[in-house]
Amino acid sequence: MCDKSIYDFIAESLDGQSVPLSNYRGKHHRLNALMEMFGEDRFTVLGFSCNQFGLQSPEVNYETLNVLKYVRPGGGFVPKFPVFGKVEVNGLNEEPLFTYLKESLPFVNPVIGDMKKFYWSPIKVNDIRWNFEKFLITADGVPFRRYEIHCPISTVEKDIAELL
Repeated sequence: MCDKSIYDFIAESLDGQSVPLSNYRGKHHRLNALMEMFGEDRFTVLGFSCNQFGLQSPEVNYETLNVLKYVRPGGGFVPKFPVFGKVEVNGLNEEPLFTYLKESLPFVNPVIGDMKKFYWSPIKVNDIRWNFEKFLITADGVPFRRYEIHCPISTVEKDIAELL
């Protein structure tokens, strides 16, 4: 895995197009606030929808932007970053990108959580635990740090600033 980077992977856009992640080469990978803070400085957020956590994202890809805008988080939210098609991040059908990320960086939360809300198999110790777990990637496409969902965003901001 040491010769790989995220730029070796392709993700599907919400409209079904294959997008090489190499399109984001040279940018570091919070959401709109982070884009506003660092968007001018070779930084971007990449968003991936997943329905494996409590079945909270049942929408199909073409509905995703409307769900974000009107439901969750709602209030007219429009992402200022690319949002890709729905993926599986754990289990037998997980996207190879997430296999790579999880193999590159150790798990950050020793608590597995409520397994009745997990919709994948097999469950592994290094699995992503819930929505909004984050991975920070260097501009070279190498995984740098993994953050659990309750990590203060100020910690992520400091790490981004360090990389930039």
